Amino acid sequence: MRLIVSPVSSKREEAVVTVSVMPACATGLSPAFDSAMRFTVDSSVAELLDNAEARLQAAGIDTPFNDAKLLLAHAAQVSLSDVDMARLMGRTLAQLQSQRNVTVSSDNTAAAFNTDCSTPHEPDAAAQFTAMLARREAREPLQHITGHAPFRYLDLLVGPGVFVPRPETESVVQAALDWMDQHGMKSPRVVDLCAGSGAIGLSVATEVPDSCVWAVEMDATAASWTRRNLDRVGATMPDLASRYRLMRADATCELTLADLDGTVDVVISNPPYIPEHDVPEQTEVREYDPDMALYGGSADGMMIPERIISRAWALLKPGGLLVMEHDISQPVRTRAFATAIGFSQAATHEDLTGRPRFLTAIKPK
Repeated sequence: MRLIVSPVSSKREEAVVTVSVMPACATGLSPAFDSAMRFTVDSSVAELLDNAEARLQAAGIDTPFNDAKLLLAHAAQVSLSDVDMARLMGRTLAQLQSQRNVTVSSDNTAAAFNTDCSTPHEPDAAAQFTAMLARREAREPLQHITGHAPFRYLDLLVGPGVFVPRPETESVVQAALDWMDQHGMKSPRVVDLCAGSGAIGLSVATEVPDSCVWAVEMDATAASWTRRNLDRVGATMPDLASRYRLMRADATCELTLADLDGTVDVVISNPPYIPEHDVPEQTEVREYDPDMALYGGSADGMMIPERIISRAWALLKPGGLLVMEHDISQPVRTRAFATAIGFSQAATHEDLTGRPRFLTAIKPK
């Protein structure tokens, strides 16, 4: 999505920023790399990206170029495709920013690019990019810096106090959607336990237009993010507020949504499940995701997942489906526990990287 921002001034102003970059020997770049490059709106997009990629690579970021490009697009308030084109064409940051005002004609042909940069632009994009780059270099999550996390077809708001949704959880949602489709469910009743940002429940509610979703989140801060995303998504889907209900409560408590017991078609959950001594190696996870959203409450991390499985059993109607994400160390234990309390067809499914990632199980009729 492209953001259109009104210019703050009709006069061109430059923001000059001095960027400290790791030595060439630390980045693997050639000795010709300029470690004291000054970023201005006249810096080329290619230079900005190359320098940013080097810094992020030296900081241990797994996807340095991708992150650099996303940050530059956010600072300049343009699309990723605009950044790609500007880099390819040798354009400057000022020219990239003016791309925000390029219109598309009825035959989808872009208007001529404004090469003289006469269109006003934000004066501090270079400073914004540098500041965001420094935050990412310090291993602050990219999603916290931009304030957004893509999830399936949604653009979710995220920040401190809420778990950043991961791509592997998209597979959890897809499994539930596929099952509902296979069973011809047009108006399913779905419960999202441990809602966090609202990624799971809002995906179901938007992709299955006649579904009714109940989302449960105990933490006040996380629930506030759920509410923001409900309002954001609901701005373009007027009936969403009547089909998506958020409840602040303990998802494992037998009293939570007790009035729905035995009536729910699908329960989906991405609960806290990390074993208590398996501290995540990634700084972005360890230092920024809330502990409440990470750790499963016991040495093996199974205490909360087992309680979620038990709560799902009560909520589901006969023939209903449970889909629950879990740690890669827990496939055998989650299947065994689900089977022990009465579920049938307990199965483990892999994520996009081939790791055992989530459980499905059916409550027998």
